[in-house]
Amino acid sequence: MLQQAKDTKVSVQLGVMSQCPDALLCESVFKDVVNNVADKIDLSLVYVARLDPFQNKGVWCLHGPQECEGNIQQLCVAKYTPFSKWWEFVQCQNYQGRYKIGLPSTALQCAEATHIDWEGSGAQACAEGDEGIQLLKDSIKLGNRLNITKSCTVLINEQKICVHDSTWKECENGHSVKDFVKQIEEEYGRLNSV
Repeated sequence: MLQQAKDTKVSVQLGVMSQCPDALLCESVFKDVVNNVADKIDLSLVYVARLDPFQNKGVWCLHGPQECEGNIQQLCVAKYTPFSKWWEFVQCQNYQGRYKIGLPSTALQCAEATHIDWEGSGAQACAEGDEGIQLLKDSIKLGNRLNITKSCTVLINEQKICVHDSTWKECENGHSVKDFVKQIEEEYGRLNSV
């Protein structure tokens, strides 16, 4: 009897703020990383913000309430659509320019561009309701647990490997697409060695 091949994906998390220039740069680098290793990673975004009961929705975002909306939209699309659609949606929002991320019109435009049924998928109801707010609060708590304080922080299997904060920092093994791909490939090999 043949043994089933093990296939454990590498957890890759980007600590971001949806309107942050560092996040947009980081996500654009990871667009090329994903093209190389999409089948070996489980990529997610973890949002850097603060729980604050005195703010609208109980959350404070560095670039303002519209950034909170952008974070929520991206989390809801991630929950209700396949990875490839969600990742395209994030790239589309980024392409519109950071000050348009979070606007309902941008979310709708990007949903249409990426063939997401904004209303029918559940993403819109999530983004406009309590579910989206809860997803953002849970993401912030995860970011706190992982000690993510800067956008953009790159983690592989919950270990910080690099930060982009105006410039690349703390990137012991490099910060190019090739460097990230190599680190992911090595981790994938380690996780799946028999």
